[in-house]
Amino acid sequence: MLKSEHEQNTVTEAEINLLHQQVCYALSDPTRILILYILKEGSLSVGELTARMKLPQSTVSRHLRVLRDRSIISLEKRGTSNLYTIADTRIVDALDLLRQVLNQQLTEQAKLTAAIQNTIPLKE
Repeated sequence: MLKSEHEQNTVTEAEINLLHQQVCYALSDPTRILILYILKEGSLSVGELTARMKLPQSTVSRHLRVLRDRSIISLEKRGTSNLYTIADTRIVDALDLLRQVLNQQLTEQAKLTAAIQNTIPLKE
């Protein structure tokens, strides 16, 4: 049986809670978002990420674990190396979309600020 369009677009509370638990929590730290943008360029080891980010290995490993536990990144064993890769690149597409929304908001705020500054006489 096919679901109606309304049923397909209905979001349940359980889905929202799962989204928050799985995805939003993983993206709630700027370091984890940076890791995703770096991994978008290709798979890297924890050592390579540590060097690139100039952070302690323990810090990078902790963030990788959060991302991996939520299936946002995966671990590939290649010989003696463990390489991290993004499990689904749509996560970075979603981040890019959020950045576009933020950019639009900042642009609108800047226009409003400029308009206010141009209409209010400054005290001398």
